[in-house]
Amino acid sequence: MAQTIRPAGSRSVTGRPATGSLFASDGRPHPVQDVLMVVTGVLGILAFVTAMFHHLHLISSWAGLVGILTGIYGQYISKTTWERFGLIMGIGASAVGFYLGMAHGGLFGGVIT
Repeated sequence: MAQTIRPAGSRSVTGRPATGSLFASDGRPHPVQDVLMVVTGVLGILAFVTAMFHHLHLISSWAGLVGILTGIYGQYISKTTWERFGLIMGIGASAVGFYLGMAHGGLFGGVIT
């Protein structure tokens, strides 16, 4: 039966020592992916928190929409499990904020009559 994770002291296919962690990086920097992960997370938190207030539906719906879009693009170009995990958490929070913002008034509610 094949093992899914190698022991901490073993070597990987590339010759670098394996860490044994699910969130192990590949040892290379990914600045674009990391920035997208942070932006998606911040927008997700903003959308989620502002969705709890009816009068902030414009902020929650727009922040949620932009967070969903940046998270989807980040998923498309992500390289490591850690980036994918952070992006999924940010997309989830953005989606909740977006949907609650849409229920409270939408993207243009009260601005365009």
